[in-house]
Amino acid sequence: MDFLDLVQWPAFAASIAAAYLVGSNSKGKRNAGFWIFLLSNVLWVAWGIHTAAWALIALQLCLAALNVRGLFKTEASPP
Repeated sequence: MDFLDLVQWPAFAASIAAAYLVGSNSKGKRNAGFWIFLLSNVLWVAWGIHTAAWALIALQLCLAALNVRGLFKTEASPP
């Protein structure tokens, strides 16, 4: 088993944790959720390259753009 085969599990865990945090009423938790989502995007892309999952890579790049948008909207929202 290759090390990169295992990357899917931290990517999975980060995605679940981020989704939980993004649903929070707390601005700080939402902000952390978007950062964790970006980490999961990087991990999924690494795994996708390793497995030649090109649609997954494309999806993660699109989701990363949406997560960056979420970061900006969270930062701009009043406390």
